Amino acid sequence: MKNIYAKIIRRSLTKWQIKVFLAFFAFAMVVSVLLYTQKLAHELIEREKRIVTFYADIYKHYLSDVNANADDFLFLLDRIIPTISFPVVFTDAEGNPNRPFSQFTLNVDVDTSLVQSRVKIQEKKIVELLKTMSSTYPPIQIKDEEGMVLGMIYYTNSSLIRQMQWLPYIEIIIVSAFIFIGYIAFSYLRRTEESNVWVGMAKEAAHQLGTPLSSLLGWLEILRINSNDSQAVSETAKEMEHDLYRLNTIANRFSKIGSEPVKHRENVSELIEKVCMYFEKRVPHLGRKVQIERNLLDDIYVNANGELFEWVIENLLKNGVESIDNSHGIISVHMKLISKNRVLITVKDNGKGMSGPVKRQIFLPGYTTKKRGWGLGLSLSKRIIEKYHAGRIYVKDSSPGKGTTFAIEIPSTI
Repeated sequence: MKNIYAKIIRRSLTKWQIKVFLAFFAFAMVVSVLLYTQKLAHELIEREKRIVTFYADIYKHYLSDVNANADDFLFLLDRIIPTISFPVVFTDAEGNPNRPFSQFTLNVDVDTSLVQSRVKIQEKKIVELLKTMSSTYPPIQIKDEEGMVLGMIYYTNSSLIRQMQWLPYIEIIIVSAFIFIGYIAFSYLRRTEESNVWVGMAKEAAHQLGTPLSSLLGWLEILRINSNDSQAVSETAKEMEHDLYRLNTIANRFSKIGSEPVKHRENVSELIEKVCMYFEKRVPHLGRKVQIERNLLDDIYVNANGELFEWVIENLLKNGVESIDNSHGIISVHMKLISKNRVLITVKDNGKGMSGPVKRQIFLPGYTTKKRGWGLGLSLSKRIIEKYHAGRIYVKDSSPGKGTTFAIEIPSTI
């Protein structure tokens, strides 16, 4: 039932729907960060407003109360001023900066020079700053008890708030840049992998078809030579039939890649034995002496596509044969049940083995350590076992000079 639901979900989620979902998720994340940052900035702004308002109230109380204690006022200012981290400017009732500027400003870069020309320049800068401040927040008026304006306090946001207001946009730009670079990189890798797969498929198909086609050409030549020998013609026709069957098998294998293959209840031992016997006949023609040992279990069945499963075993045996450099090679094929409904198949050779980096990349499309290899056999085997047969294929053990053991785990049936 779970598999049925999984298929329905896979069919219902098209590529563009997945892209829309990811885009919506990214948009939601960006909006969340933006809103949260703006919320923090708003809270800081309100805090600064309360501080400057409190400051203005103290100042107003001191100016309007003739009995106010100057020491108390200075004490309060000493406690409040260190908490003010934003620019503040005190002016008269008309909005003109009070002098000296250094005593009537907070967190403003003021030139303390007494040179008249520089004082004028400084005043002009402060006037421009007051215009900027008033465009951000209206100045706070300091009035006496009769409502007369005694002065005004101008203020604006601290550098921290300005940075927080810009932070979401900077984050959006950085994240967008990373997403764009990642998209370009992954698109390039995907195109490269697809290219490797297509090139590998074409070369593998040519390689697979080449052997039986070469044999057929040879048999045709024998037919021409022995056209009058009925027994020779009969034997040649039988061999040609084998090669034609081989061609048909190859065509069927490639036609099943990319589609959902039809599976039947198959005897695992019979499938493996069939491939082993084929290789035992073929190995001498490769100029190698290799013994294939079998330790198989009877009456173990799997739900499999026989042709594709045989192709996997063939690829593993072929990989083992090609890795053997010594005069006498041994390939061992073993089977055992690792649970009530799961079978383990191992293919072990005494070849040259693999290093750690090679083991990690051996199933990647286009990756090969052979001078004449296409790097597709093992990647196809992985696809066949894991996608079509719900199994697992991996390198169980391998080290340079000590051979390699491939393992296949696949569900078995009663």
